[in-house]
Amino acid sequence: MRPARTGTRGYACLAEIDAPAARVWRALTEPVLVRIWLGEVAWIDARAGGQYRVGERDRSREARIDLYEPNRRLRLIYFPECAMPATTSAIVDDFLLDPRHGPGHTSLRLLGSGISEAPAWDAFYKRVRLGWERALARLKVALEKPPRLRPLPRPPAEPPLPGLDY
Repeated sequence: MRPARTGTRGYACLAEIDAPAARVWRALTEPVLVRIWLGEVAWIDARAGGQYRVGERDRSREARIDLYEPNRRLRLIYFPECAMPATTSAIVDDFLLDPRHGPGHTSLRLLGSGISEAPAWDAFYKRVRLGWERALARLKVALEKPPRLRPLPRPPAEPPLPGLDY
């Protein structure tokens, strides 16, 4: 018989992004930019003690901003979700920005923690861990290869009408 799992587990993700830390920070904290790489819903009160809500219309996550150090660190402590089993631990995501490879390059680390090891939390853990891996990959692409606006095509010059070309 296996012993009951009673602790917590976490995850770590790393994205090496060819963009300055200030640009990565804006992509993490400005709702218009967050919607591009993370989901349909993004409402952010960007300050220590503010709220951070992201996701999709039918499934979003809401957190309190615990640490807010522009261009360096953003730590979120999530509010309990109604549909999830009870837990005594706080679920935390900690984003660390590190420009040590030069001013135009940022290492973005995401350290998540506090997810219960109980079997009832397995699907949630997998969804969140894989979701963040994919989201950070989308963030990297959005910052390194932003969509280019193409100029609108010019309407073709109309040939003169016969008899009116004087």
